[in-house]
Amino acid sequence: MIIIYTGMIDKDAISKFVESRLEETGYFLVEVKISGDNDIEVVVDSPEGVDIDRCVELSRQIEAEFDRDREDYSLTVGSAGLTEPFRVRRQYEMHVGDDVEVLAGDGKKYRGTLDSVGDGEFTVLVTEKVREEGAKKPKMVQVPHTFSFADIKYTKYLLQL
Repeated sequence: MIIIYTGMIDKDAISKFVESRLEETGYFLVEVKISGDNDIEVVVDSPEGVDIDRCVELSRQIEAEFDRDREDYSLTVGSAGLTEPFRVRRQYEMHVGDDVEVLAGDGKKYRGTLDSVGDGEFTVLVTEKVREEGAKKPKMVQVPHTFSFADIKYTKYLLQL
C-alpha cells in the first residue's frame, strides 16, 4: 500500500497506513488521536497482548512514511490499557468469556461475563437474584443483558484480583 503524504497530518492516512502494517500480524488498530499541537497517539491491541518491540517497529515505520521535515509532530505508539474502555468491536470479540463492566447510557453499571458480540450489540450474562414463578425463595441465575454499542458509556475488562 502506497500512501502519498501531502504535508498535513491526516488521521485517516495514518490509520490506513497503520492498518496496512498490522495486516496478518494478529495486531489491530484501536485508535489514532491527533491533538492540536500535532501530538499523535496510535493505540494498538492483540489477543496475545502487545509487545514493546512491535510498538517500536511500528513507530519507526510511521516516522519513515510521515516526514517530520514536512510537518513537525510527536508520536506515541502504545497498547490499549487493560483497564481502559473498549474502543473497537475486535476488543469485545477478544474478551468474549471474560468478566466485564458496562456503564449503560442510563448510568447503571452491569458486571458480568461477556457472552456474545453481534453487529451492533453485545450481550453480558449478569448473575442476579430472581424469584422464579411458584418458587418461595429467589435464586441466583445468569440473566442476559443486551446492549447496543451506541447506547453505552463504556465497557471495560473487569480485572479480578
